[in-house]
Amino acid sequence: MAIASQYNAKQVEDKWYKYWMENGYFHSEVDEREPYTIVIPPPNVTGVLHMGHMLNNTIQDVLVRRARLKGYNACWVPGTDHASIATEAKVVAKLKAEGINKNDLSREEFLQHAWEWTHKHGGIILEQLKKLGASCDWERTKFTMDEDMSASVIKVFIDLYEKGLIYRGYRMVNWDPEAKTTLSDEEVIYQEKQGNLYYLNYKIEGSEDSLTIATTRPETILGDTAICINPNDERFTHLKGKKAIVPINNRVIPVIEDEYVDVEFGTGCLKVTPAHDENDKMLGDKHNLEVIDIFNDDATLNSYGLHYEGEDRFVVRKEITKELEELGVLQKIEEHTNKVGTSERTGAVIEPKLSDQWFLKMKDLAQPAIKAVVGDDINLVPDKFLNTYKHWMENVRDWNVSRQLWWGHQIPAYFYGDGKEEFVVAETLEAALEKAKEKTGNQRLQISDLTQDKDALDTWFSSWLWPMSVFNGILEPENKEIQYYYPTNDLVTAPEILFFWVARMIMAGYEYRGERPFKNVYLTGIVRDKQRRKMSKSLGNSPDPLGLIEQYGADGVRVGMLLSSPAGNDLMFDEDLCKQGSAFTNKIWNAFRLVKGWEVSEEKEQPETAKIAIKWYRAKFQKTLQEIEDHFSRYRISDALMATYKLVWDDYCSWFLEMVKPGFGEPVDGETFKEVIAILEDNLKILHPFIPFASEEIWQEITGRTPAEALIIAEWPELESFDEGIISEFAVASEVVTGIRKIRKEKNISFKNEVEFKVLNNERTSTYFDPVIIKMGNLSALEYVEKQVEGALSFRVKSNDYFIPVTGAIDVEAEIKKLEEELNYTEGFLKSVDKKLSNERFVNNAPEKVVAVEKAKKADAEAKIEALKASLASLK
Repeated sequence: MAIASQYNAKQVEDKWYKYWMENGYFHSEVDEREPYTIVIPPPNVTGVLHMGHMLNNTIQDVLVRRARLKGYNACWVPGTDHASIATEAKVVAKLKAEGINKNDLSREEFLQHAWEWTHKHGGIILEQLKKLGASCDWERTKFTMDEDMSASVIKVFIDLYEKGLIYRGYRMVNWDPEAKTTLSDEEVIYQEKQGNLYYLNYKIEGSEDSLTIATTRPETILGDTAICINPNDERFTHLKGKKAIVPINNRVIPVIEDEYVDVEFGTGCLKVTPAHDENDKMLGDKHNLEVIDIFNDDATLNSYGLHYEGEDRFVVRKEITKELEELGVLQKIEEHTNKVGTSERTGAVIEPKLSDQWFLKMKDLAQPAIKAVVGDDINLVPDKFLNTYKHWMENVRDWNVSRQLWWGHQIPAYFYGDGKEEFVVAETLEAALEKAKEKTGNQRLQISDLTQDKDALDTWFSSWLWPMSVFNGILEPENKEIQYYYPTNDLVTAPEILFFWVARMIMAGYEYRGERPFKNVYLTGIVRDKQRRKMSKSLGNSPDPLGLIEQYGADGVRVGMLLSSPAGNDLMFDEDLCKQGSAFTNKIWNAFRLVKGWEVSEEKEQPETAKIAIKWYRAKFQKTLQEIEDHFSRYRISDALMATYKLVWDDYCSWFLEMVKPGFGEPVDGETFKEVIAILEDNLKILHPFIPFASEEIWQEITGRTPAEALIIAEWPELESFDEGIISEFAVASEVVTGIRKIRKEKNISFKNEVEFKVLNNERTSTYFDPVIIKMGNLSALEYVEKQVEGALSFRVKSNDYFIPVTGAIDVEAEIKKLEEELNYTEGFLKSVDKKLSNERFVNNAPEKVVAVEKAKKADAEAKIEALKASLASLK
C-alpha cells in the first residue's frame, strides 16, 4: 500500500484513539504485573480545557505511556470534581437568567437543577482530553459526587468527629460575600492594593477632648465597641478610664488598654471592631467587649448601618467619608498600601465574619505528613518547594470544612431540641434519631424533631480522599484494588494547590491507610505568554487548546508544550513551539517515507558504510537511551524530550539515513534494510510517550500488525553496553563531512562531482569512518599525506588538516575573477571608512558608540582583505 505523501494529523489521531479504546489498551485490572498508578487532579465538572490542563495532562500521559511500554500495569484514573462554589454560582446564574431565584427553591429543587447542569456540562473537559491523546482508563472515571465517593466522604467526616478531630465552633472566618460562603485560609489570595488611611476624631464623653484613630475601613466604625491604647504610651495617659463617642451613631464605647497596640502605627489609638477583624475579636474576648456585626451576607450594611442599610460596603465607604467630612470628623486622608484578601474562586474581597462553622484539627494530622516529605518518603519535584511545604505544615491552622452551599456533600449533623442547638453526627437520619434518643434518654423523639445541617462540606474535603476513594479504599479498606494500586506512583499537579490538595491527601493517606498516597509529586509551572503574563481568559492571551490541536495536531502541541516546561518553572508558551512540534512530526513521517521508498535487494552485499553507520547509531541510541532514562528518573521530562528530539532529528534523519541510503536508482541491500527498520522501531518506542499518534501510525504502516503487536503495548528498549569510542570518532568524522560540504557550497563545487581529498593526520585520528567520509563527501579518493598541500582548499578539525586540491575541483579562472571582484569592493569600502575616521570633526563630535562601530567596520574589512588575498595567492 502506498504511503501518504502528507501526514494527516486529524485522520491519524481519530483513527488510532478509537483503535486504542476499542482494544482496551487504556484499561487496567489487577494482575501479577507491578502496577504504575496515577490519579488525575480532577478538573472542575463545569470546566473546559485550558493551557494549564494541557501541560499537566500531557506530562501525565507521557509518564503513563512510558510505564505501559516498560511493562507495568499502567492505570491512570480520570474524573471530575463537583466544585461546590463554581458550580453553584453557574447554576444560580442560569436560574437567574430564567427568572428563578435560588431562595424561592427548596434544596431538593435546586439540586435537581444542579444535577441537570452537571449531566449537560460535566463530561466536556474529559472528552477534550481525549483529543490530546490522554490514555486514561475511562472505564474507571469517577466524580466526587458519585454515590460511593459521597459515602466515603460522610464516613470520614463521622470518623474524624468521633475521634474528636472535627468540632463545631463560633469563630472568625473568611467570608466570600459573592458566593455567600466561608472559605478556608488557603482559598484566600492576598494582594497588595493601593488604598487610604482615614484619620477620624472621636469625642471624649463629658469633655471637650477628642482622640484620633486611623483606619483603612471607615464604614466599620458603625460596629466599633471600644478604643484601645497601649498602657505604656504616655501620650494617652489622660484617656485611661474614659469613654469615647462613635461618630454618626453616637454609641458610647470604653477606652481600653492593651500592649497589643502598636504605638508606631497610625495615631497609636486603635478602634476595636470585634465582628470584623480577627485581632479585634481577640481583644474583644479578652476585654469582654460587645460584638456588633454590621454586614449582611452579601456585604451590604444591615440595620446597624442606620441610613446606609442595604448599601454595598464600598459604596458606603465613599458616602460615609463625605458625611464624616461634613461633620468635621475627618481630619485627613493618606495613601496607604495594604494586603487585601480576595476569594480564590470569585475574586470578591473577603470579609472577616463571626460564624458557627465546622473545623478539622490539623496539627496532629500534619505531623506524619511533614515527616514523609522531609524524610524523603515522598519526593517533591523540584525540591525547592520543600521549605514552603514544611513552613506551612508546621504552622497549619484548623481547616474550616463547612460551606454555606447546597451543591456538595451535606454535613451529616442533625440538630434537635427547643433551640435546635443540640446535635448528633450520623450517616443517616434514622441513625441520627437513634443516637439522639440515646444521648437525651428521650425515646419519644421522632424524625420530624431532627433537622440536618444545611451546609455542605468544602469541596477539598472530598478530593483529599481521591487516591483512596477512587479505589473504594475508604468503604472497603481491604479490597483487592486498593491493596494493589495504592499507594500510587506519581502525582502531577500545579504548585498553587500544594496545600489545598497535595498536603491534605498526604494527611488523609497516613490517617486512613498508614502510608503515603504517592511516591513523587511533580509540580508543573504556570503557563505564561511571551510577556511573562499568566495565561487567562480575562487577559485574552490564552489560545484555544483545541484550536491549537486542530492546527498543529495533538503530537505537535504536546511537543510544543514540553519543549520548555522544566518541573516547577513557568512555561513561556509560544505558538511557534507547536509549529516546531508539528515540523518534528512531519520530519519523522518523511524519513519513514524515504525508507519505505527504497527498493530492497536480498542479493546485494551490505556495504561497509552501512555496517559502520549501523554500529555507530546503535551505540548513539544506547547512549541517548541512558540519558533519557536518567532524565525520567529525575522528572526532567523536557530534557528527556529534547534528548529524543536531537537523536531522531539530527542523528537519525540528518546523518544515519544519509549514511545508509543507496545510490540514486540503486536498491538497498536486505541486511541494511532490516537493520534500518529495527532501528526505526526502537526510535518509535522512545518517541511514543511524546508523539503517540504519529509513532503508532508509522509503526502500523511498517508492516501488518495484530492488536497484540500495537506500539502502545510494545516493549521499551533495553539498556545495553555500547562503544563510547565509536561515538567520539563519529563526532570528528561528522565535522570533516561538514567541512567538505561547506567548501563545496562556498566554492560552488557540484555535489555530483567527485573530488580528491587529502589529510594531514597530525593527531593520528582513527580511519574507521573513512568510508563514510568518502560517501558523504562524494570523494574520489581519500589520501593521507605527510605535509601541507599547497594551493588547496583547506580546513581544520582538531589538529588535523584537510585539503581539497584545487585542480579539477573548481573553475580556477572563475573563482579568481569572483575573489578579485570581492577584493575590489572590500578595498573600496575600506577607503570610505578610512575617509570618515580621518575626519577630525567626525571623530571628535560623533557619539563614542558611533565611532566605535566605524572602527569595527575598518578592522573587519582589513581582515577580509587579508583573507581574500591569501585565497587568491593559493589559486595563482
